[in-house]
Amino acid sequence: TMGNWLVNHWFSAAVLAAWLGINIFLFTYYFLFFDRDERYFYTRAILGSALAWARASAKCLNFNSMLILLPICRNLLSFLRGTCSCCRQTLRKQLDHNLTFHKLVAYALALLTAVHTIAHLFNLERYNHSQQAADGSLPAVLSKVHLQGSKWLNPIHSNQTTVEYVTFTTIPGLTGVIITLALILMVTSSTEFIRRNYFEVFWYTHHLFLIYFAGLVIHGIAGLVRGQTEESMKEVHPHHCAHYLTHKDEDCSHNCCKDPEFGSIPAESWKWVLAPVLLYIFERILRVWRARQKVVITKVVMHPARVLELQMQKKGFRMEVGQYIFVNCPAISLLEWHPFTLTSAPEEDFFSIHIRVAGDWTERLIDTFQQQKTEMPRIEVDGPFGTASEDVFQYEVAMLVGAGIGVTPFASILKSIWYKFQQADQTLKTKKIYFYWLCRDTGAFAWFNDLLASLEQKMAESGKADFLTYRLFLTGWDTSIANNVALRFDTATDTVTGLRHKTIFGRPMWNSEFAAVAAAHPRSVVGVFLCGPGALAKSLQKSCHQHSSLDPRKVKFYFNKENF
Repeated sequence: TMGNWLVNHWFSAAVLAAWLGINIFLFTYYFLFFDRDERYFYTRAILGSALAWARASAKCLNFNSMLILLPICRNLLSFLRGTCSCCRQTLRKQLDHNLTFHKLVAYALALLTAVHTIAHLFNLERYNHSQQAADGSLPAVLSKVHLQGSKWLNPIHSNQTTVEYVTFTTIPGLTGVIITLALILMVTSSTEFIRRNYFEVFWYTHHLFLIYFAGLVIHGIAGLVRGQTEESMKEVHPHHCAHYLTHKDEDCSHNCCKDPEFGSIPAESWKWVLAPVLLYIFERILRVWRARQKVVITKVVMHPARVLELQMQKKGFRMEVGQYIFVNCPAISLLEWHPFTLTSAPEEDFFSIHIRVAGDWTERLIDTFQQQKTEMPRIEVDGPFGTASEDVFQYEVAMLVGAGIGVTPFASILKSIWYKFQQADQTLKTKKIYFYWLCRDTGAFAWFNDLLASLEQKMAESGKADFLTYRLFLTGWDTSIANNVALRFDTATDTVTGLRHKTIFGRPMWNSEFAAVAAAHPRSVVGVFLCGPGALAKSLQKSCHQHSSLDPRKVKFYFNKENF
C-alpha cells in the first residue's frame, strides 16, 4: 500500500519531492522573470512569450545537468554508505535507487530539451520575420537598431539569412544541435533491451556525455538572446520611451531620442556543472587507481551451458551479501567495465562471479578463458558496490524468490546463511528458508544446482535437512523433458536437476505457497525477498498483503524487492 511504501521509502519520497519542487520553482520563477522584467521589454516585443519558455527551460536544464552525474559516482555513494553505516538500513538502501534517479533526471532533460528547442525555433522564426519586416512596427524598428555596433538586439542582421543558416553557423545553434543529438542517442541506447543484449552499444554511446557537457558549457557563450543594458535603462526606460521608437521625428530633442542599447545575458551553465564534473573526474581517477590493484584468479570453473565461474582474491577486498563488482579485461577491451553480482559468501576466503553469454564482451571473455591453458588473462576489479542484503538475516522465516539470472545474489545469501548457521552466529535469526527459483530452461540451472546440491548434502549431514525447502519452477519446458519426467517419476531425486526436491513445471501458484507458509508458521514474521521482474513484484506484494493477519500476534509477510 502507499502508506507502507512511504514508510520504507521516505528518503526516496523526500528526494523526489525536493527535486520536483526545485524544478517547478526554477521554471516558474524564471518564466515570470523573463515574462515581466523591464530589461526584456524590447526582447519580448520581438519574441513574445517564447522568450520566457526558452529561458525557464534553460534554467531547469542547467539544474538537471548538475544532478545527472551525481548518482553514477559509485565510489562517492559507497563512501556515503560507509559514513551512514550507523543510519538505519532503510536509509542506506535508498542509495541503491541511484540509477532510478539518474534515469528520472535523464527523462526530465529530454523533456526540457524539447521545450527549449521548440521555443528557440519560434524565437528564430520571429527574429527572422522582424528583420525582414519593413512596416515600421516596433519589432521591425528594433531589428534595425545598432546593426553596425555591438549594441544590437536582433542577432539576424541581414534579410538573406534563413533559420537553418543560423542553426548551423552560430555557436548556440550548432552546439544545440550536437548536444540534442548526443542526448537522443544516450536515451535511446539505454533501454533495458539494449543494455541486456548489446551492452557495448549502451556503454559506448553513453560516453557521448563528454560531448554533451562540453557543448553545454560553450552553448551560451555567444549570448544571442539579449536584454537592455542597465545604463540604457536609466537613459531611455521602455516605460516612457517605447512609444517614441516607432514615431520618431527627424529633429528630436526630448529625453527619448537616443536608441536603446542591448547586451547579452552572461553564459552560466559552467557554474552549475563545474562541481559535479570535478567530482566525476575525481571518481574516474579513483576507479583507475582501484582497478590497478592486483587481482589473483585462484580458480576457473567452466559450468554447463557456457557459464564461467571466476574465483578471485584481491588485497583488502571486503564484501557483503548482495553486492556487485565491475569487471574489466584489458585483453578484450581497455574501456569496457561490466557489472556482475558476487556469488561468494563473505565467510569464504575468495570472491566469485558467474558469467553467462549475454553479448559480445561476455562471449569473448568466456572464449579467452577456455583457450588459455597456461597463462590467465589479466582481470581488473572495481568494487564492491551496493548495500548488503542483510535484511534476510533479520527474519525468523525467509521466502526467497529468484527469477532467471536474478538467482545470482541468492547464491551469496544462501551460502552465507549456511555458514552463519553452522557457526551458531548470534546475528542470524533465521530458522527456516523457503527458496523459489523460476527459470525458463534447464541449461541455466546447472551451476546453481551444484550449489543447492552441496548445501542440501551439508544440511542432511548435520541433521538440519529441513532448514531449507526449495522449489524449482520450470516456466518454459519442452516435450522431451516432459517424456523423460513421465518415465522416471518415482525416483527420489529430480530428473531435471538431480536434486531431492521435485522440479515443478509451470508457474507457482503464489496463493497456495503463501497459505502453506502461513499455516506452517502461524505466529512468525516472514520476510519475502525478490530479485526479478516488476510484474512478479506486484503479485508477490499482493500475496503478502492478502496473507498477513490483522492480529499483531499472528503471521505477517513483509515484501522486499532487491535492486541488483
